[in-house]
Amino acid sequence: MNKNQTRVATRFAPETRFELRAGPPAPFRATHESEFERLKNQLLTLQLAGLTKPELNTPLRRAANEAAALAWVTLYPLLVFPALFEEKATAAVRQTERQARIYATSRQLLDA
Repeated sequence: MNKNQTRVATRFAPETRFELRAGPPAPFRATHESEFERLKNQLLTLQLAGLTKPELNTPLRRAANEAAALAWVTLYPLLVFPALFEEKATAAVRQTERQARIYATSRQLLDA
């Protein structure tokens, strides 16, 4: 055991106080959120208007939601979202077409 026991005198500094200011009632991004939702709905409506295949409805909506989620965490979501949505929509269309080809091919193989 340690036999050297020295007492250290404790001294406390004067109590420090500070003020907390309440933040604004609505977050700053709240105004951007409505603009962002408007942009998302506008671009999605344009994509869905040019739609000839109803089976693309769900994948395009999912692509819009994924692009919105990714864009929202950036510093400039309104600028980033259109490009992300275009990429995601293209990928969704390609994936749906690929699934349709695979389904048709497998149906042919099963019928043979």
